Amino acid sequence: MGAGRWGNPLLLLVALALAVRLGQFQGWSGFQQSMSWKNVNSTLNFFMETFNNNSNDSYLFRVDKLLRSQVQLTTGVEYLVSVKIGRTKCKRNITNNLSCPFQSKKKLQKSFICDFLVYTVPWINHYQLWNNSCLEA
Repeated sequence: MGAGRWGNPLLLLVALALAVRLGQFQGWSGFQQSMSWKNVNSTLNFFMETFNNNSNDSYLFRVDKLLRSQVQLTTGVEYLVSVKIGRTKCKRNITNNLSCPFQSKKKLQKSFICDFLVYTVPWINHYQLWNNSCLEA
């Protein structure tokens, strides 16, 4: 009824927003496989420091496995990364050493799969976490 050629504009807007949200980390056009491990490691270190600083957990987490890393050049460098992270044996208030061993006690083991987008200007050591999502693994 009077919706015209495009149907309900509000419904179209909601569908577009949902499509963008669901496809957010599925691989964006313009991103390509990352080849600079030095910059990927710096980006991972930045993400883990940010994650641990914002976590309420008593223990630090660290990267267990890099699942995917893509890069896009803009005014800086954007990294779209998927990682599996795990809880370590190191207490957060004692140390910030991300080479701590993972929890061995089954009751204390915890891991997440995290997708994140970091904008960086590596030549001036500038990093910003633009988006992240972590789900318990």
